[in-house]
Amino acid sequence: MTTTQNNYCVILAGGRGRRLWPSSRNNYPKQFIDFFGVGRTQLQQTFDRFSQILPKENIYINTSRDYLDIVREQLPEVALDHIMAEPIHRNTAPSVAWAVHRISMFDPRANLIVSPSDQSIINEEAFLRDITEGLLFIEKNDALLTMGVSPTRPEPGYGYIQKGVYTGQNDIYKVQAFTEKPDREFAKMFMTTKEWYWNTGLFLANIHYLWQCFTNFLPSVIRSEEQTREIMSIEEEDAFMQENFSLYPNISLDYGLLEKSNNTYVKKCHFGWADIGTWHGIYETMSKKEGDNVIIDSDVILENSANNVIKLPKDKLAVINGLDGYIVAEKDNVLFICKKEDSSALVRKYVNEVQMIKGDKFI
Repeated sequence: MTTTQNNYCVILAGGRGRRLWPSSRNNYPKQFIDFFGVGRTQLQQTFDRFSQILPKENIYINTSRDYLDIVREQLPEVALDHIMAEPIHRNTAPSVAWAVHRISMFDPRANLIVSPSDQSIINEEAFLRDITEGLLFIEKNDALLTMGVSPTRPEPGYGYIQKGVYTGQNDIYKVQAFTEKPDREFAKMFMTTKEWYWNTGLFLANIHYLWQCFTNFLPSVIRSEEQTREIMSIEEEDAFMQENFSLYPNISLDYGLLEKSNNTYVKKCHFGWADIGTWHGIYETMSKKEGDNVIIDSDVILENSANNVIKLPKDKLAVINGLDGYIVAEKDNVLFICKKEDSSALVRKYVNEVQMIKGDKFI
């Protein structure tokens, strides 16, 4: 039976959050914001959640060097040697490789949970149960385990996982296929077949097997990383990473490992989940006011307006008439009014244009 002492988590908190611009900004992205006015930021809520499952000293944070001070301010209970601050933005595969090496120095028998820092979990008790069952599976099996939830709508903005052969254990299946952000018609088909789950981004594996997978599928990371086998202290490892991290490929864990391995599994989870990384995703998952408007911790008077998502500063009042299907968001020096769409492509487009035309001070 698995023990909490051998279970670890790394929370990925280094993203710039541009899909929620302008509320999420380069210098203070979404994971560090109390977006919904609940008194805790997304990062803090994720830490709180895993503190109910693991010893706090078994929780690690991966972030950017630019955000190190914010992490330390928001999570003062996390020791400095439990925070891995990357010198340059990379995707999730190099981040997880660093976490694997850091934790394996102290516990080569570790089981690892990899978690995003910006998720909404509806049922905390079910989350605890699903994670515990997943940890039992990866402790006994050399496998990569993703956590999936049944779609509640045909959402084009999420990744999907198709289940294959049932293992006979706790709703865990061999993975048949991955699909990233399908169009709406495919998403409708995925719902109808009942074979596809939303990819929550939560991922579990034991450290020993995960290192083998990096060796097999991402040797460009491991070639440099192998040198760290001789490194026996946090200080030496951190210095090595600051010097070599920029050499690592900008590749996601899903694409670099999960889609290439023959030992990737998906667990059907029951905790209720939403990705709050996009305006559209927030609109789809939050409770609606009159006219199917979503008003996020804001003071708004609406008339003849419907299907909008609105996020404004605390000291502002908005009076809106005749608006249908828009994002209205203001933060610091930017007011953003944009047609709400299935994807975040339009938001990305304007972020890039503003950066080119006006510079970083608006990003």
